[in-house]
Amino acid sequence: MWQSLAAGSLAIVLVVVAAGCASAVEPPVPPAQPPREVPMNPTLESVTEAVLADAVQRTGVDRESLKVESAQAVTWADGSLGCPQPGMNYTMALVPGYRIVVRAGEQTLDYHASQRGYLVLCPAGMAAPPVIEETR
Repeated sequence: MWQSLAAGSLAIVLVVVAAGCASAVEPPVPPAQPPREVPMNPTLESVTEAVLADAVQRTGVDRESLKVESAQAVTWADGSLGCPQPGMNYTMALVPGYRIVVRAGEQTLDYHASQRGYLVLCPAGMAAPPVIEETR
């Protein structure tokens, strides 16, 4: 009798634990692409060239069909370059950099970069605006 009572109790506990685990699962957040380095002494122009080359690789759209919707010098609020990832820690200092938005057919690609030469493609809906946008 004790064995069947213990087995029944164990089954109930396992069902409750499994149900609790199933409801705690959250849908995955699409990660930003890992940062890439661009040529030494990056300028807005050289970063834009690196972005276009990356966009060709990612989308398969030929370079002539890509459209640079905007390219500007900005200042990011921190080391996330305006593309913070859950669970990550970033330097808490202003970071001068660039934001380049490219249209590839129906797709919009939002690239963020630092003046030190790191760039990241920020997934849709995850971008934070820069704190300063320079106009030229």
